[in-house]
Amino acid sequence: MSKHILILGAGYGGLLGAISARAHFSPEEAAITVINKYDTHQIITELHRLAVGNVAEKAVALPLANLFKGKAVNLRIGTVTGIDPDARRVDLEDGTALTYDALVLALGSESNFFGVPGLEEHSFTLKSVADAKRIYGHINDKLAAYARTKRKADATFVIGGGGLTGVELAGELADELPGLCRAHGVDFADVALYLVESKARILATYSDDLIDRATSSLEARGVRFLTGLTITEAKGTTVSLKDGRTIEAGTVLWAGGVKGSPLVANCGIEVDRGRASVNAYLQSVSHPDVFLAGDCAAVMGPNGVPYPPTAQLSWQMGEHVGSSLFAYFKGAKMTAFEPVNSGSLASLGRKDGIGWIGESGIELKGSPATLMKKASDVRYLSHIHGLSTLAY
Repeated sequence: MSKHILILGAGYGGLLGAISARAHFSPEEAAITVINKYDTHQIITELHRLAVGNVAEKAVALPLANLFKGKAVNLRIGTVTGIDPDARRVDLEDGTALTYDALVLALGSESNFFGVPGLEEHSFTLKSVADAKRIYGHINDKLAAYARTKRKADATFVIGGGGLTGVELAGELADELPGLCRAHGVDFADVALYLVESKARILATYSDDLIDRATSSLEARGVRFLTGLTITEAKGTTVSLKDGRTIEAGTVLWAGGVKGSPLVANCGIEVDRGRASVNAYLQSVSHPDVFLAGDCAAVMGPNGVPYPPTAQLSWQMGEHVGSSLFAYFKGAKMTAFEPVNSGSLASLGRKDGIGWIGESGIELKGSPATLMKKASDVRYLSHIHGLSTLAY
């Protein structure tokens, strides 16, 4: 009897979960349905480039219909409004409901504002192509406004969060703002670009040497670092900091943290601080017919601390879920998930970057890091057969 595998989300975890599951099951053995809010697979790690107009949208938004072509995967575009794991039912915004034999939750994460007053209302986040396009339009609107009024806030940009997203966004802005300023008749010297980070240093997981390189590279292009500080309030254009200072900024870009999908956190499966608790095989510890892939799950490392949510972890989780599903339905022994950390690469703009690769942690700076990041992007696109959409 054919089984129905229902996958919610088509990010890294959901897409690779569907591809992996289909590689393990024939269409006669299992029907696979993927529900996604958008009709594209979005390359989240490249959205910072789209947000400043430095890449074509089609390079970061790959049509799911093309990626699933010939794979016997049923694609449904819609918004999930409810998940009932006890009834094995998923409700959609259009009023329909779907049932399943096994469910894969790959709904990702959303921005965490940590209860900071006004921050959600007065900031932009970078979690989707739509977000990136809104940011790009807003930046241009603010520069056009500054050209007319010379209001300092319109030429002031604040990035909250010094992790990968915040630093990469700062690098792209540092590269692209001069050209955007020229297009609007604005002197780049009038622009202020701040990066606020609560820790003493940016990119906390990187070595001191790489952090120093990133800091000096960005400072040389106009980024001003405010480290060891948190944003305590955002009200209108006023950004308040922990030390009592305020910045008048017409643009606040928030990249200061994420949390698991509320749909997953509140659906009734066991969670740990808002993220699903899973066993070694990426099954929900409370519902064995529910599997997890991506940021909405807390995967514990050998030190008892969850692995940080990254694209490469989601990719590996998705692929592993396919084999776990096959073992689950066949009554076979499952294989424990053991992620491989192949490194971390951070873009600092068009021509600079830092990072490390391999188990030995070989460090890269400048062009080698930039080239390695591009190679990593191409490797992923090749893996999902998405190279035909590459447009740099």
